[in-house]
Amino acid sequence: MTGLGVGAEFDRIRAIATALGADAGSFDDDCALIPLPTGDTLVLSTDLSIEDVHFRRAWLTAGEIGWRAAAAALSDLAAEGAEPVGLLAAVGVPAGVAEEDVTALMRGAGDAAASCGAAVLGGDLTRAPTWTVAVTVVGRARSPVSRRGAIAGDGLWVTGALGAARAALVAWERGDAPLPDARAAFARPAPRIAAGCWLAAHGARAMIDVSDGLAGDAGHLAAASAVAVQIDLAQVPIAPGVDAEAARLGVPSAAFATAGGEDYELLAALPPGFDAADAAACHAATGTVLTRIGAVSAGRGVRCELHGRPYSLGGYDHFA
Repeated sequence: MTGLGVGAEFDRIRAIATALGADAGSFDDDCALIPLPTGDTLVLSTDLSIEDVHFRRAWLTAGEIGWRAAAAALSDLAAEGAEPVGLLAAVGVPAGVAEEDVTALMRGAGDAAASCGAAVLGGDLTRAPTWTVAVTVVGRARSPVSRRGAIAGDGLWVTGALGAARAALVAWERGDAPLPDARAAFARPAPRIAAGCWLAAHGARAMIDVSDGLAGDAGHLAAASAVAVQIDLAQVPIAPGVDAEAARLGVPSAAFATAGGEDYELLAALPPGFDAADAAACHAATGTVLTRIGAVSAGRGVRCELHGRPYSLGGYDHFA
């Protein structure tokens, strides 16, 4: 398997695929795709949120934990250009947790699903040492967009703005309360379903959601498409509140914003003819801003530059 970027986490996925052999499907995309007799494609994905790894209960309400877990999985459907049908949530609950906290968590997951026109279809409930929320999403797409279609000459575009979730995280870790916008970005990210469907219908060749940092996720898109990607960090849209947190760490705002992940924006390779007028049409149709930040070329890997100079960025790796 060559369609994943570098890192210990992805080395483990490659090892799993090798061990499964012919029993393995394609592991190098956001979702599993199953063609249906109707001509549509069934789109499936799963995402796991674990206390003290993905969130801390001191930071979020139970409802926000549920929303965030569901939104992370729904974001994978957005990256395929798929419309959600529903989700299933398997929840592990520590001893002593009040019943109202469990129902609040599921209400949050249900609210996230409803915000995308989907429903909670079922799940599982068990006791666990810590809060654990595994969300499986079900969607459908007429023409799903994988990570594998980018070609040399395409433009590289990103939705929304980056860095707010990381700004909230570093504020909490410092012992401060995050700014309201940053906190909202971390606690209640909005899956870009409408934008993903619009981009799929308007020529997107490849897409991925930005969950592990821009450079890391761009690396997966580049690996899956067997191309090289160039990113101009000066063009990356920066979320409010990022400048102050970046200054505290003494790093450029663009580097801070693109290294954090968990923004759940979409990174898309679009044909050379896709331009500012098309981006304005996307904004008008979906309410989501679209910004060109780079290009696709022949070769391999990701090259970032800031003000004309190479700038090294890595992505998040659970096992690094």
